[in-house]
Amino acid sequence: MKLPFFASFIVFCIWLAFQLNRQKKRESRASESFWAREAAANSTRKKPLDDLEYITIPFEFLPMQTMADKEDVAECHRLLSDLSEQKIVNFTGFTNTDLKLRYGVANINLLMDYDQNYTVLVRTLQKWASLLYKEGHIEETKTILEFAVSTKTDVSTTYSLLAEIYQKTGHPEKIESLLQIAEGLHSAMKPSIVRTLKGFGPYTD
Repeated sequence: MKLPFFASFIVFCIWLAFQLNRQKKRESRASESFWAREAAANSTRKKPLDDLEYITIPFEFLPMQTMADKEDVAECHRLLSDLSEQKIVNFTGFTNTDLKLRYGVANINLLMDYDQNYTVLVRTLQKWASLLYKEGHIEETKTILEFAVSTKTDVSTTYSLLAEIYQKTGHPEKIESLLQIAEGLHSAMKPSIVRTLKGFGPYTD
């Protein structure tokens, strides 16, 4: 009885050693590839930023008067006003290495600032929308969320709340457009957002 068990154990050890060695080689290749790209990125010369898609905040279409006297809402307004004087670009899904390879290492700090501005933008929009929604301002909330989605945000709550509004207001068909946008995101949040949206409207049984 012991011999078959011992033989199986030996086979398992050989298989395990093989798998560990293969994994080690994969990790080594991945590491070499990363450092090769990073070296190339760090030697990339500064390039024009002509193709950047700058985001403009459309204050004229946003519900700036709704609950403007509330401190939390006013703070959102102040943040958005500050952001409007800066450049905002969505680089979600791009690594610093990607950006250096595309635009040159000399531009990386500037591009990181643009991306940070975008992060502040979408978080502020979500907070603002949530404040208005809590007080029953459905249409105003929808306007804010639709702008956020138009920038291809990957804040999952933005999509779920907007889908909820579409469903509650009798427009579940609009969730299809949200799903199409979500499926085109370059973000680690994409699968989660897509799954959430498929739980609404025409996707429910």
